[in-house]
Amino acid sequence: MTSAFLNGRPATADDLRALALANYGHFTSMQVRDGAVQGRALHMRRLEDATFALFGARLDGADALQQAARALHGAGHGDASVRITVFSTRFDYRDPARGIVPDVLVTLSPAASADKPALRVKSYPFVRPLPQYKHVGTFPLFHYRRQAVADGYDDALFVDPAGHIVEGSIWNLGLWDGQSVVWPEGPALRGTAERLLQAGLEQACIPQRAAPVALSDLGAFRAGFACNASGLQPIVAVDAVAWGTDTALMARLKAALDAMRWEPLARPPA
Repeated sequence: MTSAFLNGRPATADDLRALALANYGHFTSMQVRDGAVQGRALHMRRLEDATFALFGARLDGADALQQAARALHGAGHGDASVRITVFSTRFDYRDPARGIVPDVLVTLSPAASADKPALRVKSYPFVRPLPQYKHVGTFPLFHYRRQAVADGYDDALFVDPAGHIVEGSIWNLGLWDGQSVVWPEGPALRGTAERLLQAGLEQACIPQRAAPVALSDLGAFRAGFACNASGLQPIVAVDAVAWGTDTALMARLKAALDAMRWEPLARPPA
């Protein structure tokens, strides 16, 4: 099951071609279960803030989620991986400041599996441009991920010019020092899953802190994990640093994330 809807109707090849040719826009991704999503407000805020930053236009985030709910209902699915992309079929790179009305593209694909393999990752020097926005400029992310696989690893971990870890290719990194979760600080996309997990850890009274983490300091930690919209994965190695899977930690993290509230993707009318 993979389907796409533009502004509430089935997307055509021409619609998708406009996005591919311009390659200018942003998106948010989420897991929907029985028509409900975690972090609904986070996704709305991400869509609204990035639309204004990239297009100078206002977007009703609730309406975008409503379009996704209608697409799911029409497809007869309660569970799915949902991506909402905001772009414009009228965007012209020759006149990029011209006012436009943003378009909303909803893409549905199979729900992500809860069982995810452990990752061995390789570090590369890279910081994504405009990391505060989940934009469609994903070429370097996938390039380094492909390079990592070619080098015998599972994924890529990015390091800034000062030698500090910032984020993975499509995930945020958490580290465990034996007492608390450490979130590496740096120029990275702060994901909705990361923020949900942080709220869950606080609710569960599990210590956590944000701090700069040098690549050379990874050996001082006892475990690592990746988190994104598709869930949690243990990281068992970074370059030559090996940890193995801390099953007790992963169980605590999963429980903290699972405790976060699920809300209907589309709220019923008042």
